[in-house]
Amino acid sequence: MPGPISTRLKEPGGAGEHRGDHPPLASSRVRRLDRQVRAPPDRWSPFSLQLPSPIRLKGRRTELATLTAAITTGRVSRLALVGGGGSGKSVIAAALAHQLRRRYPGGAAWLRVGGWDHRTLLQMLALQLSVARDPLVDSVRRGLTARGPMLVVLDNHENDKAMARFLDALDGVPVTWLITARRCLLSGVSIFPVIAPLVQARRNAFPAVAALTSPLRWNPLALDIADALVGAGACTVDELGAWLAAEGISRVRVMAHEDDVVEVQLVVEWAWRRLPRAAQRMLIVLAHCLGDHMDARALATLAEAGRAGATALACLRRWRLIQEPLPDRFALHAVVRYALSGKGTVPEGRYFDYYVRLLERRPDRFSIEQSHVFAAMDYAQAASSMGKILRIEALIGP
Repeated sequence: MPGPISTRLKEPGGAGEHRGDHPPLASSRVRRLDRQVRAPPDRWSPFSLQLPSPIRLKGRRTELATLTAAITTGRVSRLALVGGGGSGKSVIAAALAHQLRRRYPGGAAWLRVGGWDHRTLLQMLALQLSVARDPLVDSVRRGLTARGPMLVVLDNHENDKAMARFLDALDGVPVTWLITARRCLLSGVSIFPVIAPLVQARRNAFPAVAALTSPLRWNPLALDIADALVGAGACTVDELGAWLAAEGISRVRVMAHEDDVVEVQLVVEWAWRRLPRAAQRMLIVLAHCLGDHMDARALATLAEAGRAGATALACLRRWRLIQEPLPDRFALHAVVRYALSGKGTVPEGRYFDYYVRLLERRPDRFSIEQSHVFAAMDYAQAASSMGKILRIEALIGP
């Protein structure tokens, strides 16, 4: 049996000791995209790659207007939003998809691609389109063509080789592809750089924590969490600013990669030291989960939160340490995930056991839990367990 969750809490330390993407959905129509934006549930069944709704979108009118014009005039069919960790790529993509989706008869959809290989991405599309997986490419192409013009967001792209093969295999289908990536080395894809909102105008996108804008170097994710902490009364701007300075926010250091963002790490660290144990365990579960997002029951169960689960989850929401891409579905931003990756461990087998057993009892949950199924398949194959592989194959079907 897989071992329990382990929270190896570290002693507080400086910036050099820290180790390392979807926003709430509601039922009202899209409103002012420069403020809080909410949207109705996805209605394009059976293609159920749910579309997250952007929130706290600040200072992005110019970018949205430029991207809307580029897409609606037909000038681009593959567009990549490229920027550093926490710069706001996914939030812009979600806002743009909601703004444009009614222009596409086939609807708009969201797929977190991460480091999946191209065949896994094609299989995910085949399952969502309810088409055969053999021959895979031809079936997906027919399914997308039959559906009609679509806008599909490929979020958190990491593997250039896999993405090139995926897009090349689907060349010519009536889909506009919108990619978010920390970097993108692909020809045939138009690049739109994403930087912090209002940074060129030297204005504050989060006025309540304006004094932290410069120390946090305009990073929208760090400022959003800081804004939540101050707004919830957990600290004052001066207190948080002094703590950041003492922890070395202004030091120059080498980053491990694009998700190694010290501005976010330090704000998350401040919160981590003040969270109840159950909330810390929930963050560890989310940090090590390979699926897209999970519901409150799964999160509380895997974190062994017990009766403290509801209170812990409310705290994480209030401090905006977690994201809610769909109603009551929770995830971490990739940069927050990295910031927490050294805080504890969760055996992969715990996720496998939970989600496989869940779907064996509730096959109707397959669509919403699909990313956990493919993560479970990777685990089963890495473990060279034929029994586990056959259980996954039974869930996926022919």
